[in-house]
Amino acid sequence: MSGRPDQAAQDAARNLEEMKRMREIEEAILARAPENDIGPSLERIAAVMELAGDPQRSYPVIHLTGTNGKTSTSRMIDTILQETGLSTGRFTSPHLHDLRERITLSGKPIPRDKFIAAYEDVAPLVEIVDDRSLASGGRRMNFFEVLVAIAFAAFADAPVDVAVIEVGLGGSWDATNVADGTVAVITPIDLDHTHLLGDDVVDIAHEKSGIIKAGSVTVAGIQDPDVAAVLAERAEEVGSELRLEGDAFGVLAREVALGGQQISLRGLAGEYPDLFLPLHGAHQASNLATAVAAVESFLGGGQQAIDHEVLTAAVGRMTSPGRLEIVRRSPTVLVDAAHNPHGARSLVAALDEAFTFTRLVGLVGIVSDKDATAILEVLEPRLDHVVVTRSSSPRAMAPAQLGALATEIFGESRVTVEANLPDALERAVTLAEEEGMGGGVIATGSVITAGEVRLLLGRTET
Repeated sequence: MSGRPDQAAQDAARNLEEMKRMREIEEAILARAPENDIGPSLERIAAVMELAGDPQRSYPVIHLTGTNGKTSTSRMIDTILQETGLSTGRFTSPHLHDLRERITLSGKPIPRDKFIAAYEDVAPLVEIVDDRSLASGGRRMNFFEVLVAIAFAAFADAPVDVAVIEVGLGGSWDATNVADGTVAVITPIDLDHTHLLGDDVVDIAHEKSGIIKAGSVTVAGIQDPDVAAVLAERAEEVGSELRLEGDAFGVLAREVALGGQQISLRGLAGEYPDLFLPLHGAHQASNLATAVAAVESFLGGGQQAIDHEVLTAAVGRMTSPGRLEIVRRSPTVLVDAAHNPHGARSLVAALDEAFTFTRLVGLVGIVSDKDATAILEVLEPRLDHVVVTRSSSPRAMAPAQLGALATEIFGESRVTVEANLPDALERAVTLAEEEGMGGGVIATGSVITAGEVRLLLGRTET
């Protein structure tokens, strides 16, 4: 016997060291300004990328923005591309449970060792740029900018055949916009982050249209006519071909099916009948149509159809955690990341279409910079009762404040206020069961609320 530790012991020790290093890195990144504190400029992230050799230019990019549906559509595009045999990188935000969810390699969260390696590659460069910025009266890179740098470096190191990149906030000044998308994808644009992006959809569309680059193809979901006009103007200005849902592609037919919906699509290069999508809601069918058009544009310039067997297989295994997702039965508990009025309207429409409850209780936690009143007004006709609470986010609205808003909309008898989320979940389940079988709970109001309810009920897979 040599006395050397066996392989299992070595692996366990290495795993422990990686977990410790990940905690240190997360603490360092989280100590920076939060991702909604954007300081609109691409100078800092562009400087880091230049020092790193511009890794974001070493692979083609499909770049997504919009108000709602970005993450679902990103996941759909990613899944189809994987099914065709390509290796993919995907960057999305925010995460439900683990920071590494934001950076995936071929559909899986980036392994700890690869995250650590990418961070250690870019950290010295971030420090250089921070020092330069501070010396000139500027600011350090924020949480999101550093994550973008890590993602772009990790995708180059993998390497990936294509990266699917979701903006964090807006478009023109979003850190991801140092990449130039071969395909720009614009999901439906509505009101959100109005204090940063503008207080009408046209202003927001101007900001988001900044991801449309010269020589690209732009694929856009259903849009307000004024928004479509902004996108068309930007596409013409830079020389991008614009393909709009309802005009160049769209949903031909859909019907509710057990566990999802049966869909037929018209793509850019062909029709795709009888696709089973294991997700609920008309908005997810529209997201799928947009994803298919984006992949057609990327793979064949919109001139070559996706193999139907490949697409059928890809669609059949699509998931979107935290988006009208069943996380418990008896009673049914669903979670949904709707965090603005547009998202809440899609949620209510999908609930009406796909679920029948004798009594539906809302479990609602909203962050303080969102339009809580408008969200509650959309939810009110669909909910028999609402339990308001808060997530662990420091930005979460205080339950007493949210409860006062809810009481004005629902009436005092239909509102319960709970100071913490575990108690709120227990109370919501009890209320849903008050009249016997057939009740349900929908936990919504923010991605954080949805993620923490998932975790409380033992769901961690993403």
